[in-house]
Order: sequence, then structure tokens, then C-alpha cells
Amino acid sequence: METGSAGGLEYVMDKYSNAWSWKLTGSRAVGMASQLIPQSWYGDGPDEVIVPDKPENVERIKQIMGHCQLEVRSKSAWQRRAGKDAMPGSRKTAPIERLSKATPGPQFRGKLLGFQREGLDFLIKSNGNALLADEMGLGKTVQTLSYIATEKNAFPVLVVAPLVTLKNWEREIDKFLKRRSKNGRLVDASSPTSKLIRRGRRKILEKSDFYIINYELLEKRVPDFLKVNLKTLVCDEVHHMRSKTTKKHSAIRKISAMPSLEHRIGLSGTPIYNHGSEIWPIVDVLSPGLLGSYSEFCQYFCYVNARGKSLVLENKRRLLREKLHKHVMLRRKKSEVLKDLQDKVRYQEYIDADIDYYRRELRKIWNRLKEEELESKTSLDKYSSYQRAIQSERQVAGLAKMPHVINFVQNIMEIEESVVVFCHHKSIHKLLNEKLAEFEPRTVIGGQSDRVRQENIDSFQDGESNLMIAGLRAGNVGINLSKARYVIFAELDWSPAVHQQAEDRLHRIGQKNTVFAYYLIGNRTLDEHVADILVNKSYEIDAILDGEGQTFENKEKAQLILAQIQDMLRTR
Repeated sequence: METGSAGGLEYVMDKYSNAWSWKLTGSRAVGMASQLIPQSWYGDGPDEVIVPDKPENVERIKQIMGHCQLEVRSKSAWQRRAGKDAMPGSRKTAPIERLSKATPGPQFRGKLLGFQREGLDFLIKSNGNALLADEMGLGKTVQTLSYIATEKNAFPVLVVAPLVTLKNWEREIDKFLKRRSKNGRLVDASSPTSKLIRRGRRKILEKSDFYIINYELLEKRVPDFLKVNLKTLVCDEVHHMRSKTTKKHSAIRKISAMPSLEHRIGLSGTPIYNHGSEIWPIVDVLSPGLLGSYSEFCQYFCYVNARGKSLVLENKRRLLREKLHKHVMLRRKKSEVLKDLQDKVRYQEYIDADIDYYRRELRKIWNRLKEEELESKTSLDKYSSYQRAIQSERQVAGLAKMPHVINFVQNIMEIEESVVVFCHHKSIHKLLNEKLAEFEPRTVIGGQSDRVRQENIDSFQDGESNLMIAGLRAGNVGINLSKARYVIFAELDWSPAVHQQAEDRLHRIGQKNTVFAYYLIGNRTLDEHVADILVNKSYEIDAILDGEGQTFENKEKAQLILAQIQDMLRTR
């Protein structure tokens, strides 16, 4: 938020409408009012706007005040109209006390670091209803398993996770937990039973200590799980539940509402992917009612931008962070708990791109889009056309800079360092493998079997190759690539969380070197707009999770993409 007053708010009789209205002054307040309040009109001065006194307009003025400090000159009138502004949360929960270093139960066969023992204590004090949001690489899985081993009434457990991490969960259960026999004795040489579910066809589930399933399949098997006396639900990479309208979220809610279920644990180093309001669907499953209803949450914490997205107000981000930390969320950063872990350094590297090729392809995309628009019969058809155009443009941007990306990777490989290259499109992935074949790269990409994927990861970690080429979405979770110290993003994703997850495949426990992350941005391409979006989104996310976000307004720029295409073609 800006320091000092950025304008004023006054209750006045408008001489044109002859009705009581609100007068806002100040360039920033006037600019926001013109965007948020269609009924407003300009006053006598250049930085002055008149807003009719209506309840919906008062709410919009509140949102504006969340971004720029206004001097309220009609305080009594404003207090009567604005009313009480109470924080939502109908269910009262006791704050979690100061943490100590808990000792895991005898069923746990691993060894926890000090901060992980505090994580166990947090889970114990929250009765296993919590969001463990430690940065990636700090051992959220092992902390969760230590809690399950310590809690007397934890089994059976349902683990819902991304498809690529299911096998990893199976391995970690075998590694860290001992099996308890029917008479209650611990069997050191054996592990709890686990059932990996890979089919959507309904079938009675055999008795097991752990059931492991991916998010996409869960909806089809909900009726089967409702017949199992589940005690614990673990949602790994819980940001998959960030949209309350998806089938994933609906299925999780049905499971979490089971009378037998006592513990609900969400795990994610990036619980917010794009906007702060994504935290509500997650928290409402783990600790129902803590943030009130969705409408109450949005009314108190959020404003709606021009694209209809609910963003958390700048002046409410600290309050939201404090409420989460006090009642449901534990988050530690590597810099806080791993003193021997080296830094992570990010660079935005602007590289050349083949602009002639780029513009030729943009022309084709634009012409195809115009043709599809003429043929569109519904708004959905038109929306789909725009999405295809944007995806095509992203791929063209990647191909246009590819020779320079390859040269950049080759230069780093010459100094005999281990490198991980992330890309988005399969065509880019294939091209990188072909052009960098001399380095015998290992690959991770969507569609690989669990066995092939793990063989590639192990081969890279064992030093059989110094180059890994991975898909951004396929290689950003569930794998350890700590052998490398250079990560290169040949293409960019829309979400800062995807990049952070990818970086932290390297920057995790076991990494003894500084990690260098290079974001390769093609000059005069879509990359420049995507880079701006990533920076702006990160301000809101960091402010809510870590309290370190800068006070800039989160400006969505995605709508400029097609305008950029048209403008570039026009100025060719």
C-alpha cells in the first residue's frame, strides 16, 4: 500500500443527479473507480469521480481503499454506509501453541531433523487437520508419515496424489514405517500394507493400511472408499484442489465428510498457484468453516478484477496469513531451517529469437483465428479459438528462440556441470533431445511409465549423464534432481508455482551447491508478457504465504497477448 494519503473520500450532494453520492479524489482512486464502478462519472476536476450512493458501490469503494489510502472526510456517513467489517470464520478454533520438537512413535523407522520434529508437533497439536506448506524439498512426506506412525487411530489411510508421485509414496511408506501385526506388535522387517489403485472401474476394496490413488481417478472410486472405514486423508500437492468447481474438489469433499474420518492433511509447497482466493477451497476441506463461506471470504478479503478473478486485497494479505498460520498452516522456508543449504539465484536472461519466422507464424495464427471466429456459432467456440491461438503462439515463441536456447545449454555443459532443462511442448522436448544428443540426455516427459521415468531419474542422479530434459508439468513434482546445480527454463509457464516446484527439484535437502535458475526470455515474443505475469502473480502469493510480497497491485496482462499478435503483424 502507498504511504500517506493517495486521495480523499467525501459524501456530497451531486449537483447533476441531485442525489447524495460519494466523491473520490486522487489519480489512482479515480482510475480504479472507472474500472470497478460502471455507474461512476467524472467530477469537476481532472482527478475527481462521482459515485452514486448504493450498497454495491460502497463495496467497490472498500476494494479501492484496500489498494490506495484515502482520507475519509465524511467519517460518520462512511461508518453508517460501510457497516462492520468482521473477519469471516463461523467456527472458532483454538490457535496452535508454540511448537516443540516431538518424538515420533515407535512405528516410525526414520530419523527427523529438528524442524521436522516441530512439524510433527504441529500435526499432533492440530489433531492432523492441517496444511503443511513447507517449501519443497523439506520433507513434507516424511513428516506426514511420522505423524501417522505416532497417531494411535490413523489407519486406514487414503493418500490422494498426482499420478507421477504414486510410486514414490509406496516407496516412502516401505522405507519409513514398520508394520503392526494383528496383536499389536511391531514387525521391524516388514512395512504396512499399501494398495495402489490404478483403475477407475468400481470394485470392493481389499483391506489395507494405505490406499494410494491419483486425483483424476478418485471421483470414479468415491463410492468404494465410502464403504471403507477411513481414518486419515492425505492430499499431496493439495493445490490440485484450488478450484471449488472441479470434480477433484467435489470428490475430496465427499471423502472428507465421512463420519469415520478424523484427520485431514494437505501437503504443498505452493498451495496458491495464481491468486490468493485459491486458498479457500483447500482450507475449507482441511478445516471447514475457518474462513467462513466462500462469499464471506471474498467479501472480506478480496476484490474482483476486470477479468472477474478474485484477488486478495493488499491490506488484507497480512491478516489472512496470520489467520492461516495461527490455526491451520505451517510453512517454513529453506533459508530458515537449513543453514547449510546454499542459496538459489534466479536470472532473467533475454536471448535472441528468429523474429522473421515468429512473425510469419503469427500471421498464420491470426488468419486462422479470424476464420474460426467467423465460423463460431457459440461463445464457447470463440473462446476455444482464442485458447488455441494462444497455445500456438506459445509454441511458436519456443521454436523461434530454440537455436539460442541450445547454444546457451551447450555453453554451460562445456564447463562440465550437471544441468536440468525444463520445457512445455513435446515438440520442443523432442528438438532439445535431438540437438543435444551428444550429451546423452536423460528425459522425463508425460506418458512415460513409472519404471522408465524412475530409470531416467536414477541414471541422472548416479552421474551416468550430466543433462536432464524434463517437461515443466511432468517433471516439477515427485522427483529429486539435487545432483544438478543449473536449471534452465527453455519455455515459461503461466504460474509462478510451477516454476518454483521445478526449481526445487534441485534446491532441496542434499543440495550442497548454490542453484542457478535461468529463465530464457525471447526478445520481442510472448515471453516478455508471460514474464511480467509471473512477477506480478508472485507478489500476491508471497505476501499471503510468507509476508514478503511487495506492495504492487497484481495486474493481469494475459488479455494483451492477442493484441500483441495483431500489433506485431500491423507494424511488420
